[in-house]
Amino acid sequence: MILDFGGGFFLRRATAADHPALAMICLKTGDAGKDASSREGDPELLGLLYTIPYQVLEPELAFIIDSPAGAAGYLLGAADTAAFNASLASDWYPDLQRRVADPGPDSSRWRGSDWARHRVHHPDFAVPPALAAYPSHGHIDLLPQARGKGIGRRAMAFLESALPRAARPASTSKSCRRIMMR
Repeated sequence: MILDFGGGFFLRRATAADHPALAMICLKTGDAGKDASSREGDPELLGLLYTIPYQVLEPELAFIIDSPAGAAGYLLGAADTAAFNASLASDWYPDLQRRVADPGPDSSRWRGSDWARHRVHHPDFAVPPALAAYPSHGHIDLLPQARGKGIGRRAMAFLESALPRAARPASTSKSCRRIMMR
């Protein structure tokens, strides 16, 4: 346990064994915080895009929020967004592209998770100019049972303090203390 939130909720480092939980939480919060299960045809794909890469590529900044009923959220970060995106492009996406078929460019024919499959084959790793001053970023999602308890605020404060310590030498700056939400 890294941080005790009380009420049986606590933060711990995520491991490869947590990949199914990361994917499940991503799916269950994938519709603007609501459950995206009914709209997605591939229940694992959102996790393969948005959560599991953090545990693989930035394991020191990948955490699970556990509860008495099991995983109730995640907290993910990247100390250097540009380097993380470069690793996604070179180390993560090529294998994913081999495993996932491109649905083609005609979005009128897309169904279920085809939008995500298209993104796998046509990713955009550019950092918007407005965010260039903030080299680090964080990402959090909580299932309903973990919401409204101050867990999100405390978890993000923890990540904000961890990012400067995890920053690679090229990105060590005061702006590392600022994070953006994805």
